[in-house]
Amino acid sequence: MMLVNAKNLHYRALNEALRKAADDCTVTECCGQRYIAAGMSHKSITISGTPGNALGAYLNGAVITVNANAQEAVGDTMNAGKIVVHGNIGDAAGYAMRGGKIFVRGNAGYRAGIHMKAYEEKRPLMVIGGRAGSFLGEYQAGGVIVVLGLGAKDQEIVGNFPCTGMHGGKMFLRSDCRNIKFPSQVTARAADGTDREEVKAYVSEYCDLFGYDIRQVLSSPFTVITPDSKSPYRQMYVAN
Repeated sequence: MMLVNAKNLHYRALNEALRKAADDCTVTECCGQRYIAAGMSHKSITISGTPGNALGAYLNGAVITVNANAQEAVGDTMNAGKIVVHGNIGDAAGYAMRGGKIFVRGNAGYRAGIHMKAYEEKRPLMVIGGRAGSFLGEYQAGGVIVVLGLGAKDQEIVGNFPCTGMHGGKMFLRSDCRNIKFPSQVTARAADGTDREEVKAYVSEYCDLFGYDIRQVLSSPFTVITPDSKSPYRQMYVAN
């Protein structure tokens, strides 16, 4: 295993060191460097400290583990692989995500899953263990977003305007969502037995990663959100 101390490294130098590293690499004292592991494949990278914007952008199969928080645009346009964050993440996580998995133990900022899409046989997955900010799943076109709201207490597990422009994919919220207002182009309903079996497959890996009891997590109600075929999303812009 290669050890890289990032304390005094420019982000370009850090990424060059990662490209030259063996399959397993540990980065210590990360201090906001951008684009870590961008486009990387077939490596396992563990990060201590706080990586900067666009961690794992265009990721192609590597596995990244962050033992703290991460900043904005985690997994920007990632294609394959896995990102595991043991803290919170900033805004726009999973932007235009086309494949792979993102697991966040804590909270996510606003616009998580914006423009998420399924690409060919790939089906991206994002599981947020805490709360998600406003505009969750904005313009979601594919893939799956799960928000568990663990530790949310009396707060709603999502912020304002979830699913705005959603026209594909699926979302699972661990809540009855009685006080959440959804746009007219989506259908929000209580999860049935089939839905709960589906979400179990997504949540089981989250529970294994972070040490939660899956039976306890699944004992709460879930709401399933999908695009409404009777009231579909209409494009705001048209070509001239």
